[in-house]
Amino acid sequence: MAFNFDECIDRRHSDSYKWQKYAGRDVIPLWVADTDFRSPPCIIEALRARVEHGVFGYGSSPTDLTEIFIQRMRERYQWEVKAEWLVFLPGLVSGLHLAVRALTAANEAVVIPNPIYPPFRAAARSAGREQRLAPMRRDADRWCVDFAGTDPALTGNERLLMLCNPHNPGGSAYRREELLQHLAFAREHDLLVCSDEIHCDLLLTPGLRHIPFASLDEDAAQRSITLMSPSKSFNIAGLGASVAVIPNARLRMKFAAQRAGLVPAVDVLALCAANAAWRGGQDWLAAQIDYLRGNRDRLKARLRDMPGLTLAGPEATYLAWIDASGLGVADPHAFFEQAGVGLSAGADFGDRRFVRLNFGCTRGVLDAALARMAQAIDRANPHSGSLT
Repeated sequence: MAFNFDECIDRRHSDSYKWQKYAGRDVIPLWVADTDFRSPPCIIEALRARVEHGVFGYGSSPTDLTEIFIQRMRERYQWEVKAEWLVFLPGLVSGLHLAVRALTAANEAVVIPNPIYPPFRAAARSAGREQRLAPMRRDADRWCVDFAGTDPALTGNERLLMLCNPHNPGGSAYRREELLQHLAFAREHDLLVCSDEIHCDLLLTPGLRHIPFASLDEDAAQRSITLMSPSKSFNIAGLGASVAVIPNARLRMKFAAQRAGLVPAVDVLALCAANAAWRGGQDWLAAQIDYLRGNRDRLKARLRDMPGLTLAGPEATYLAWIDASGLGVADPHAFFEQAGVGLSAGADFGDRRFVRLNFGCTRGVLDAALARMAQAIDRANPHSGSLT
Protein backbone atom coordinates (compact mmCIF):
# COMPACT_ATOMS: atom_id res chain seq x y z
CA MET A 1 0.00 0.00 0.00
CA ALA A 2 1.25 3.48 -0.86
CA PHE A 3 1.13 6.15 1.84
CA ASN A 4 1.15 9.86 1.02
CA PHE A 5 3.37 11.73 3.46
CA ASP A 6 3.31 14.77 1.17
CA GLU A 7 -0.39 15.25 1.91
CA CYS A 8 -0.87 18.71 3.37
CA ILE A 9 -3.32 18.47 6.27
CA ASP A 10 -4.41 21.85 7.61
CA ARG A 11 -3.82 21.83 11.37
CA ARG A 12 -3.95 25.59 11.85
CA HIS A 13 -7.65 25.54 12.72
CA SER A 14 -7.61 22.29 14.65
CA ASP A 15 -6.85 21.62 18.32
CA SER A 16 -3.16 21.14 17.49
CA TYR A 17 -0.94 22.36 20.33
CA LYS A 18 1.91 22.57 17.82
CA TRP A 19 0.10 24.82 15.34
CA GLN A 20 -2.01 26.84 17.79
CA LYS A 21 1.13 28.30 19.38
CA TYR A 22 1.49 30.59 16.36
CA ALA A 23 -2.19 31.12 15.56
CA GLY A 24 -2.63 34.31 13.58
CA ARG A 25 1.11 34.64 12.88
CA ASP A 26 3.12 33.74 9.82
CA VAL A 27 5.36 31.28 11.63
CA ILE A 28 6.00 27.69 10.51
CA PRO A 29 5.92 25.48 13.64
CA LEU A 30 8.69 22.90 13.75
CA TRP A 31 8.94 22.54 17.49
CA VAL A 32 6.95 20.14 19.72
CA ALA A 33 7.50 16.48 18.84
CA ASP A 34 4.48 15.34 16.93
CA THR A 35 4.36 14.93 13.16
CA ASP A 36 2.01 16.43 10.60
CA PHE A 37 1.29 13.04 9.01
CA ARG A 38 -2.08 11.32 8.98
CA SER A 39 -1.89 8.28 11.25
CA PRO A 40 -1.96 4.77 9.72
CA PRO A 41 -5.26 3.66 8.16
CA CYS A 42 -5.39 0.67 10.52
CA ILE A 43 -5.58 3.04 13.51
CA ILE A 44 -8.25 5.24 11.95
CA GLU A 45 -10.34 2.20 11.03
CA ALA A 46 -10.02 0.67 14.49
CA LEU A 47 -11.02 3.93 16.18
CA ARG A 48 -13.97 4.35 13.83
CA ALA A 49 -15.24 0.87 14.68
CA ARG A 50 -14.79 1.47 18.40
CA VAL A 51 -16.63 4.81 18.25
CA GLU A 52 -19.50 3.25 16.32
CA HIS A 53 -19.95 0.80 19.20
CA GLY A 54 -21.11 3.87 21.11
CA VAL A 55 -20.43 2.83 24.72
CA PHE A 56 -17.33 4.11 26.50
CA GLY A 57 -17.48 2.73 30.01
CA TYR A 58 -14.54 1.63 32.12
CA GLY A 59 -12.17 -0.60 30.18
CA SER A 60 -10.75 -3.92 31.33
CA SER A 61 -7.09 -4.85 31.57
CA PRO A 62 -5.59 -4.68 28.05
CA THR A 63 -4.93 -8.41 27.61
CA ASP A 64 -4.69 -8.22 23.81
CA LEU A 65 -2.28 -5.28 23.98
CA THR A 66 -0.14 -7.13 26.51
CA GLU A 67 0.23 -10.10 24.18
CA ILE A 68 0.95 -7.87 21.17
CA PHE A 69 3.61 -5.93 23.08
CA ILE A 70 5.32 -9.11 24.31
CA GLN A 71 5.42 -10.49 20.77
CA ARG A 72 6.75 -7.18 19.43
CA MET A 73 9.59 -7.11 21.95
CA ARG A 74 10.50 -10.69 21.12
CA GLU A 75 10.48 -10.22 17.35
CA ARG A 76 12.10 -6.78 17.13
CA TYR A 77 14.60 -6.89 19.99
CA GLN A 78 14.92 -10.56 21.00
CA TRP A 79 13.77 -9.42 24.45
CA GLU A 80 11.63 -11.85 26.42
CA VAL A 81 9.16 -9.80 28.44
CA LYS A 82 6.62 -11.23 30.90
CA ALA A 83 3.06 -9.99 31.24
CA GLU A 84 3.37 -9.28 34.96
CA TRP A 85 6.23 -6.83 34.26
CA LEU A 86 3.96 -4.44 32.34
CA VAL A 87 2.28 -1.34 33.74
CA PHE A 88 0.18 0.61 31.22
CA LEU A 89 0.13 4.39 31.60
CA PRO A 90 -1.70 7.32 29.96
CA GLY A 91 1.56 8.85 28.74
CA LEU A 92 5.30 8.45 29.01
CA VAL A 93 5.93 11.68 30.93
CA SER A 94 3.85 10.39 33.83
CA GLY A 95 6.18 7.38 33.82
CA LEU A 96 9.21 9.65 34.24
CA HIS A 97 7.61 11.37 37.24
CA LEU A 98 6.52 8.09 38.82
CA ALA A 99 9.97 6.57 38.35
CA VAL A 100 11.71 9.47 40.09
CA ARG A 101 9.27 9.38 43.02
CA ALA A 102 9.26 5.58 43.31
CA LEU A 103 12.98 4.95 42.99
CA THR A 104 14.46 7.82 45.01
CA ALA A 105 14.03 9.18 48.52
CA ALA A 106 13.81 12.86 49.38
CA ASN A 107 17.52 13.03 50.25
CA GLU A 108 18.69 11.24 47.09
CA ALA A 109 19.74 12.66 43.73
CA VAL A 110 19.05 11.86 40.09
CA VAL A 111 21.74 11.70 37.38
CA ILE A 112 20.38 13.22 34.17
CA PRO A 113 22.02 13.68 30.74
CA ASN A 114 22.46 17.25 29.57
CA PRO A 115 21.09 18.42 27.19
CA ILE A 116 17.89 16.40 27.57
CA TYR A 117 14.15 16.35 26.88
CA PRO A 118 12.80 18.89 29.42
CA PRO A 119 10.42 16.55 31.37
CA PHE A 120 13.45 14.61 32.65
CA ARG A 121 14.61 17.57 34.72
CA ALA A 122 11.05 18.62 35.46
CA ALA A 123 10.36 15.20 37.02
CA ALA A 124 13.31 15.57 39.39
CA ARG A 125 12.45 19.18 40.17
CA SER A 126 8.78 18.39 40.84
CA ALA A 127 9.76 15.64 43.29
CA GLY A 128 12.26 17.92 45.03
CA ARG A 129 15.22 15.74 44.08
CA GLU A 130 18.74 17.05 43.56
CA GLN A 131 20.09 16.73 40.03
CA ARG A 132 23.54 15.78 38.80
CA LEU A 133 24.04 16.56 35.14
CA ALA A 134 25.88 14.08 32.92
CA PRO A 135 27.28 16.14 30.03
CA MET A 136 26.74 14.97 26.48
CA ARG A 137 29.76 15.26 24.19
CA ARG A 138 29.90 15.33 20.42
CA ASP A 139 31.92 12.41 19.09
CA ALA A 140 32.29 12.86 15.31
CA ASP A 141 28.69 12.86 14.04
CA ARG A 142 27.03 11.59 17.24
CA TRP A 143 26.21 12.66 20.78
CA CYS A 144 27.23 10.43 23.72
CA VAL A 145 27.22 10.71 27.52
CA ASP A 146 30.57 11.75 29.00
CA PHE A 147 30.76 9.62 32.14
CA ALA A 148 34.29 10.81 32.90
CA GLY A 149 32.92 14.32 33.05
CA THR A 150 30.08 13.15 35.29
CA ASP A 151 32.07 11.47 38.07
CA PRO A 152 33.53 14.66 39.58
CA ALA A 153 30.00 16.02 40.14
CA LEU A 154 28.82 13.02 42.16
CA THR A 155 28.58 13.25 45.94
CA GLY A 156 27.46 9.72 46.83
CA ASN A 157 23.74 10.30 47.41
CA GLU A 158 22.78 9.54 43.80
CA ARG A 159 20.20 6.78 43.36
CA LEU A 160 18.75 6.99 39.84
CA LEU A 161 20.30 7.29 36.39
CA MET A 162 18.00 8.61 33.66
CA LEU A 163 18.62 7.30 30.16
CA CYS A 164 17.08 8.48 26.88
CA ASN A 165 17.61 6.01 24.03
CA PRO A 166 17.42 7.11 21.26
CA HIS A 167 18.52 10.40 22.72
CA ASN A 168 16.26 13.44 22.56
CA PRO A 169 17.39 15.98 21.39
CA GLY A 170 20.68 14.59 20.05
CA GLY A 171 19.24 11.75 17.94
CA SER A 172 21.85 9.11 18.88
CA ALA A 173 20.83 5.46 18.98
CA TYR A 174 23.11 3.90 21.57
CA ARG A 175 25.26 0.93 20.59
CA ARG A 176 25.56 -2.11 22.84
CA GLU A 177 28.99 -1.07 24.11
CA GLU A 178 27.61 2.36 25.02
CA LEU A 179 24.69 0.83 26.90
CA LEU A 180 27.16 -1.43 28.70
CA GLN A 181 28.99 1.74 29.77
CA HIS A 182 25.71 3.02 31.23
CA LEU A 183 25.27 -0.29 33.04
CA ALA A 184 28.84 -0.24 34.38
CA PHE A 185 28.33 3.33 35.63
CA ALA A 186 25.09 2.27 37.32
CA ARG A 187 26.81 -0.69 38.98
CA GLU A 188 29.77 1.37 40.13
CA HIS A 189 27.55 3.96 41.79
CA ASP A 190 24.72 1.59 42.85
CA LEU A 191 22.13 3.31 40.67
CA LEU A 192 18.75 2.25 39.41
CA VAL A 193 17.98 3.18 35.79
CA CYS A 194 14.93 4.69 34.11
CA SER A 195 15.21 4.32 30.34
CA ASP A 196 12.95 6.38 28.05
CA GLU A 197 12.79 4.45 24.77
CA ILE A 198 9.82 6.18 23.16
CA HIS A 199 11.70 6.76 19.87
CA CYS A 200 12.91 3.16 19.58
CA ASP A 201 11.06 2.53 16.30
CA LEU A 202 12.42 5.61 14.56
CA LEU A 203 15.93 4.59 13.51
CA LEU A 204 16.81 6.42 10.32
CA THR A 205 20.33 5.17 9.62
CA PRO A 206 20.21 1.80 7.82
CA GLY A 207 21.71 -1.10 9.74
CA LEU A 208 21.10 0.28 13.21
CA ARG A 209 19.13 -1.78 15.71
CA HIS A 210 17.53 -0.56 18.89
CA ILE A 211 18.70 -2.37 22.02
CA PRO A 212 16.52 -2.03 25.14
CA PHE A 213 18.69 -1.30 28.16
CA ALA A 214 16.92 -3.97 30.20
CA SER A 215 17.74 -6.63 27.58
CA LEU A 216 21.50 -6.35 28.21
CA ASP A 217 21.54 -8.90 31.03
CA GLU A 218 19.67 -9.88 34.19
CA ASP A 219 21.33 -7.19 36.28
CA ALA A 220 20.23 -4.48 33.83
CA ALA A 221 16.68 -5.88 33.89
CA GLN A 222 16.47 -6.01 37.68
CA ARG A 223 17.71 -2.45 38.24
CA SER A 224 15.61 -0.74 35.54
CA ILE A 225 12.31 0.66 34.40
CA THR A 226 11.85 0.89 30.62
CA LEU A 227 9.28 3.29 29.15
CA MET A 228 7.86 2.72 25.66
CA SER A 229 4.89 3.97 23.63
CA PRO A 230 3.49 3.91 20.09
CA SER A 231 2.78 7.64 20.28
CA LYS A 232 5.82 9.04 18.42
CA SER A 233 6.10 6.19 15.93
CA PHE A 234 2.49 6.36 14.74
CA ASN A 235 1.60 10.02 15.50
CA ILE A 236 -0.95 9.27 18.21
CA ALA A 237 0.53 11.38 21.02
CA GLY A 238 -2.91 12.89 21.64
CA LEU A 239 -4.16 9.40 22.49
CA GLY A 240 -1.97 8.74 25.50
CA ALA A 241 -0.94 5.10 25.82
CA SER A 242 2.43 4.01 27.17
CA VAL A 243 3.90 1.05 28.98
CA ALA A 244 6.44 0.71 31.76
CA VAL A 245 8.38 -2.55 31.75
CA ILE A 246 9.52 -3.34 35.31
CA PRO A 247 10.99 -6.84 35.78
CA ASN A 248 11.89 -6.30 39.44
CA ALA A 249 8.81 -7.01 41.59
CA ARG A 250 9.94 -4.72 44.42
CA LEU A 251 10.46 -1.77 42.06
CA ARG A 252 7.13 -2.53 40.40
CA MET A 253 5.34 -2.37 43.76
CA LYS A 254 6.96 0.99 44.55
CA PHE A 255 5.97 2.30 41.13
CA ALA A 256 2.36 1.13 41.61
CA ALA A 257 2.22 2.70 45.07
CA GLN A 258 3.20 6.10 43.66
CA ARG A 259 0.65 5.76 40.91
CA ALA A 260 -2.32 4.76 43.10
CA GLY A 261 -5.14 7.28 43.02
CA LEU A 262 -3.12 9.85 41.04
CA VAL A 263 -2.44 8.49 37.56
CA PRO A 264 -5.50 7.01 35.85
CA ALA A 265 -5.81 3.98 33.63
CA VAL A 266 -5.36 4.34 29.88
CA ASP A 267 -8.65 5.28 28.23
CA VAL A 268 -10.38 2.85 25.90
CA LEU A 269 -9.74 4.82 22.69
CA ALA A 270 -6.03 5.13 23.43
CA LEU A 271 -5.83 1.38 24.05
CA CYS A 272 -7.67 0.77 20.78
CA ALA A 273 -5.23 2.99 18.87
CA ALA A 274 -2.15 1.39 20.47
CA ASN A 275 -3.46 -2.08 19.71
CA ALA A 276 -4.04 -1.22 16.05
CA ALA A 277 -0.67 0.51 15.74
CA TRP A 278 1.40 -2.37 17.08
CA ARG A 279 -0.73 -5.00 15.37
CA GLY A 280 -1.06 -3.57 11.86
CA GLY A 281 1.00 -0.40 11.44
CA GLN A 282 4.37 -1.81 10.42
CA ASP A 283 4.13 -1.12 6.67
CA TRP A 284 3.11 2.47 7.37
CA LEU A 285 5.94 2.84 9.89
CA ALA A 286 8.52 1.56 7.39
CA ALA A 287 7.26 4.02 4.76
CA GLN A 288 7.34 6.88 7.28
CA ILE A 289 10.95 6.08 8.20
CA ASP A 290 11.93 6.24 4.53
CA TYR A 291 10.25 9.64 4.24
CA LEU A 292 11.83 10.94 7.44
CA ARG A 293 15.24 9.74 6.27
CA GLY A 294 14.74 11.80 3.10
CA ASN A 295 13.78 14.82 5.18
CA ARG A 296 16.82 14.39 7.41
CA ASP A 297 19.18 14.14 4.44
CA ARG A 298 17.56 17.18 2.82
CA LEU A 299 17.92 19.13 6.06
CA LYS A 300 21.59 18.22 6.49
CA ALA A 301 22.37 19.21 2.91
CA ARG A 302 20.69 22.60 3.30
CA LEU A 303 22.32 23.31 6.66
CA ARG A 304 25.75 22.84 5.11
CA ASP A 305 24.98 25.97 3.09
CA MET A 306 23.97 28.02 6.15
CA PRO A 307 27.03 29.58 7.82
CA GLY A 308 26.89 29.43 11.59
CA LEU A 309 24.82 26.24 11.83
CA THR A 310 26.09 22.68 12.32
CA LEU A 311 24.29 19.39 12.92
CA ALA A 312 25.51 16.05 14.24
CA GLY A 313 23.33 13.12 13.15
CA PRO A 314 20.55 12.50 13.85
CA GLU A 315 20.55 8.76 13.32
CA ALA A 316 17.16 8.33 15.01
CA THR A 317 13.99 10.35 15.82
CA TYR A 318 12.64 13.15 13.61
CA LEU A 319 14.40 15.82 15.68
CA ALA A 320 17.52 17.77 14.73
CA TRP A 321 19.71 19.31 17.48
CA ILE A 322 21.25 22.24 15.61
CA ASP A 323 24.30 24.08 16.96
CA ALA A 324 23.69 27.76 16.24
CA SER A 325 26.62 29.10 18.26
CA GLY A 326 28.34 30.22 15.06
CA LEU A 327 25.55 32.65 14.21
CA GLY A 328 26.77 35.19 16.73
CA VAL A 329 23.26 35.94 18.04
CA ALA A 330 22.28 35.97 21.70
CA ASP A 331 19.08 33.96 21.23
CA PRO A 332 18.97 31.65 18.18
CA HIS A 333 15.40 30.61 18.94
CA ALA A 334 14.16 34.21 18.88
CA PHE A 335 16.28 34.92 15.79
CA PHE A 336 14.55 32.21 13.74
CA GLU A 337 11.12 32.86 15.22
CA GLN A 338 11.37 36.45 14.01
CA ALA A 339 12.17 35.00 10.59
CA GLY A 340 8.96 32.95 10.64
CA VAL A 341 10.25 29.56 11.83
CA GLY A 342 9.16 28.26 15.23
CA LEU A 343 11.81 25.91 16.62
CA SER A 344 12.32 24.56 20.14
CA ALA A 345 14.59 26.73 22.27
CA GLY A 346 17.84 25.04 23.20
CA ALA A 347 17.68 26.62 26.65
CA ASP A 348 14.71 24.36 27.48
CA PHE A 349 16.97 21.33 26.91
CA GLY A 350 20.02 22.73 28.67
CA ASP A 351 22.01 24.69 26.06
CA ARG A 352 20.77 28.03 24.74
CA ARG A 353 23.29 27.97 21.86
CA PHE A 354 21.18 25.30 20.14
CA VAL A 355 17.73 24.97 18.61
CA ARG A 356 15.77 21.77 17.98
CA LEU A 357 14.01 21.38 14.64
CA ASN A 358 11.21 18.84 14.11
CA PHE A 359 11.42 17.55 10.53
CA GLY A 360 8.36 15.31 10.91
CA CYS A 361 6.48 17.38 8.35
CA THR A 362 5.79 17.45 4.64
CA ARG A 363 8.74 18.15 2.40
CA GLY A 364 7.07 21.34 1.20
CA VAL A 365 6.78 22.69 4.75
CA LEU A 366 10.38 21.73 5.49
CA ASP A 367 11.67 23.45 2.34
CA ALA A 368 9.70 26.62 3.14
CA ALA A 369 11.10 26.73 6.67
CA LEU A 370 14.68 26.14 5.53
CA ALA A 371 14.35 28.90 2.94
CA ARG A 372 13.27 31.32 5.65
CA MET A 373 16.19 30.28 7.86
CA ALA A 374 18.68 30.79 5.03
CA GLN A 375 17.20 34.19 4.20
CA ALA A 376 17.43 35.27 7.84
CA ILE A 377 21.12 34.34 7.95
CA ASP A 378 21.74 36.23 4.70
CA ARG A 379 20.02 39.33 6.06
CA ALA A 380 22.06 39.18 9.26
CA ASN A 381 25.28 38.65 7.34
CA PRO A 382 24.97 39.69 3.68
CA HIS A 383 28.42 38.26 2.91
CA SER A 384 27.73 34.84 4.44
CA GLY A 385 27.24 33.17 1.07
CA SER A 386 24.33 30.94 2.13
CA LEU A 387 22.11 29.67 -0.66
CA THR A 388 18.52 30.85 -0.63
